[in-house]
Amino acid sequence: MSGHVTGAVAALADELPRWVSLLRAPNPGPMTLDGTNTWVLRAPAAEYAVVVDPGPADEGHLTRIAEHGPIGLILITHGHPDHTEGAAGLSQLLGGVHVLAVDPAHTIGGEPLTEPAERLGGFGLEISLLGTPGHTADSVCFLVEHDDERVVLTGDTILGRGTTVVAHPDGHLGDYLSSLELLSAYRGIPALPGHGPALADCAAAADFYLAHRRARLDQVRAAVAAGAHTPADVVATVYADVDRSLWWAAEWSVRAQLEYLGVDTGESAPGVSGLEHM
Repeated sequence: MSGHVTGAVAALADELPRWVSLLRAPNPGPMTLDGTNTWVLRAPAAEYAVVVDPGPADEGHLTRIAEHGPIGLILITHGHPDHTEGAAGLSQLLGGVHVLAVDPAHTIGGEPLTEPAERLGGFGLEISLLGTPGHTADSVCFLVEHDDERVVLTGDTILGRGTTVVAHPDGHLGDYLSSLELLSAYRGIPALPGHGPALADCAAAADFYLAHRRARLDQVRAAVAAGAHTPADVVATVYADVDRSLWWAAEWSVRAQLEYLGVDTGESAPGVSGLEHM
């Protein structure tokens, strides 16, 4: 979700390593910005590429990805359909290429990604798994290295523009803050997000997000102290600068914030049914 922050959260990347290509899916919207970013990584002179987040099950988009073949591996940053819906079709189109994700439901032909700092070598690239839950329970990032160049693929943990939803109850604010602190160590390394433009410095973006989340927590505390009794009351106070059409998504983050602060609203949490349309 893009909140009141509509611009880039850190300086844009002037250029990316020549082994990085971006294919943007044709699914723009309030929750997907310009569309889902599918990243294609191919080390110089390597036969096989690695694809991160195939995106929606759009035939034209999947065909464009396949045209960058041969592809040796498909990686998933998290299970939301705007990142995963096309994975099975792309795997089939490529003759059964493995799809690796944290969630077994999105894993095809291999083992789920379960080990923090797991290294996925091969294809001329060094790929390290960074466990970054918070946006969702299954969110991960990937640190990818070739020679002296590195990038971090951040999925929806860090976006290229605006801020992201903590998708309560699957998402968890405490986990998210810890994940941002982890990403703040990757100083000077470009961030390749799941939506929006690439950023020059992953750590700078993580620092901005941390400051933003802490400021929001202060606003939520103040709203509760002033008598806001329900998540909807808090949204109306704290997210008044956000388009009302997105208040339903803001409420997920508010519920995550209230849970983090130990505030009992006396309500049952809603599902996250809207996310399947992201």
